[in-house]
Amino acid sequence: MLKRKNKRPQNSLQQSCQELNLPVSEARLWVTGHSFSLSSLSFYAYIYVFLIGGREIYSMAKNSRPRKLSVYLYIPNIIGYIRVLMNCFAFYICFSDKKLFSVLYFVSFVCDALDGWFARKFNQVSTFGAVLVFYSDNNGQKRISTTCLLVILSQIYRPGLVFLSLLALDIASHWLQMYSTFLVGKVSHKDVKDSTNWLFKAYYGNRIFMCYCCVACEVLYIILFLLAKNQNENLKNVIMDATKQNSVLSVLLVLLVVGWAIKQAVNVIQIKTAADACVDYDINKKQKP
Repeated sequence: MLKRKNKRPQNSLQQSCQELNLPVSEARLWVTGHSFSLSSLSFYAYIYVFLIGGREIYSMAKNSRPRKLSVYLYIPNIIGYIRVLMNCFAFYICFSDKKLFSVLYFVSFVCDALDGWFARKFNQVSTFGAVLVFYSDNNGQKRISTTCLLVILSQIYRPGLVFLSLLALDIASHWLQMYSTFLVGKVSHKDVKDSTNWLFKAYYGNRIFMCYCCVACEVLYIILFLLAKNQNENLKNVIMDATKQNSVLSVLLVLLVVGWAIKQAVNVIQIKTAADACVDYDINKKQKP
């Protein structure tokens, strides 16, 4: 008797396309960055296929040379676009609905972990994504979103110069750090293995420690925003009144201030380290024949 041959099992990409009634060939073309017909496939269908397509679709994306459009549509970059829009809406309603603003702002902050995870998972690390992260990312480093929040706090509290000084310190430190990173040819501004400062290395070398400082900074600013009832509030009086009324809040504020203080110390160290890197680059450049 002739044995009946078993059908060859379909791979996960074929199964996904079959479930969605999508052509497999066009799904492959989308992943590899080639042209495709938008009329036959929706954008969200491609995202779905990409997420559950399995090893075949992942290996194709990894080994292929992406085109310009595909880089813009990297999943981490799409998350970055969403976070920018979320922050824009949050600041639009910040005075009319403080609670909703705080939720949207914090969700955008938490989503920081998603774009990095997707970038590593699907090999979608890009220079454009790094720049987008620098401006949309919170990660404890005050990009545009935290800059706006600090400006708002400077208009609510007195003395407002405190928040403007923090803003200037952070922008200067991270701009110098990013510039010195590209100047010496490093891939990431978090690469501080050659630094001699233990706190600087501990901050960028330990994710949990850095996460604590970052979260402390952002949550502290959000709480200060929520505590302010009127403009021209005295910063010291608001903090003292809040700690007297709620013991839990006082303990939380102490923990947040510690992480915030460490972050500011790292900013100062970062300025010195980045400036030294720029000076060393100039000295080495002049010494070359």
